[in-house]
Order: sequence, then structure tokens, then C-alpha cells
Amino acid sequence: MRTKTKPVPAKIPSFAETARRAQIVDCAIDAIAEMGFARASVDQIARRAGVSKGVITYHFPSKEEIVDAIIEKVVAAGRMYMEPRIMAETSAAGRLRAYIESDLEFIDAHRKPLIALVEIAVSARRADGSMVIGPESLARRAANLEELLRAGQRSGEFRRFNTRVMALTIIQAIDGVPPLLAREPDLDIKLHAKELATVFALATRRQSS
Repeated sequence: MRTKTKPVPAKIPSFAETARRAQIVDCAIDAIAEMGFARASVDQIARRAGVSKGVITYHFPSKEEIVDAIIEKVVAAGRMYMEPRIMAETSAAGRLRAYIESDLEFIDAHRKPLIALVEIAVSARRADGSMVIGPESLARRAANLEELLRAGQRSGEFRRFNTRVMALTIIQAIDGVPPLLAREPDLDIKLHAKELATVFALATRRQSS
């Protein structure tokens, strides 16, 4: 009679391990934002963390795993920051403005993580040569924004337009800000957010007959 093997439960990291991993991720973000992805080696990250390279590879056996942890951290933080502000609005127009303004507010408050994320998007590749942040990531973001835009069209707040083109245009306008911040640290983000929100409010609103 064959006995069933019980699955081995995943090891729950200790508080110290969790804190160390978080420190490594933060140091990796700083290194990538300041040096660029290619120059931000595991050695550089270890020096910033004040630990040996072996400590880094114990927690993250490859640079790719560090990159995945950065993406997970930044995306989750952005979602937690933006979603309550968007959902607090009762109109599609209000939600679109909140989407744009809260995204740029998040970028302003988390400059290094967003600059690092752009570096990763441009330069990071997986072992098979594929992009770490590939087209599917943009497609998911565009699909979520399209839902907001279609809701505005259904309610009559927005004019008829191609929602995919509009969603991609909004995302590209927002994604152009972190590289701009890297070159212009004194950029007025609040003004930038206000102007972008106004541009897309005018671009999407229903024309009075």
C-alpha cells in the first residue's frame, strides 16, 4: 500500500530574514536609481547594505530575484496608494483625474523606486532574453484604464473615442515623468499632474451639442 506524502509546508521567514530582505531590496533600488541597472551589481548592492555578497545571494540567489522583489514592492505600494483615491470618486471624470493625479503623487513621493523601475523596464532581461517588464504588463495597465474610460462613455460623461489609444496615451504621459525627474529633480510634480489631468479631461469629455 502506497502512502501519501504530505507536502512540505513553505518555510515562513523570520522577522530578521524579512527585515534583511527588505533592506536588500531598498539598497538595490538606490543602486539602480543612482547607477543604472547594468552598473548596479550584486557587489554594489552588498556594499550599500553593509553586508557580504554571500548574504545577498543567501536571500536572493540571483539579481533577477532582486528585480522581481523590487517590482512586487513598487507595484503593490502604488496600488495601495492609488486605488482608495480613485474609488472615492463617484464619477468617471473624477476617477480619471484621481488616476492621473494619484499616480503622479505616488511617483513624487517615491522617486527612487520609480526611477529604478524605469531602469528595470528598459534594461532588465530574463535568462531567456525576454524583458522582465514586458508588453503584458503594459497590456494589463491599459486594460484596467480602459474599463474606467468605457464606464465614462456608458454614463455619457465621455465622448466616443478609441479607449485603447486613449489609455495608452495616458499611461505613456505618466511613464514619461520618472525619467524627467531623474534629469530635473526640481520638477513641479503638482503642476505637472494638474496640467496632465486637465489635458485628458478635455480630451475625453463629451462635447456639448
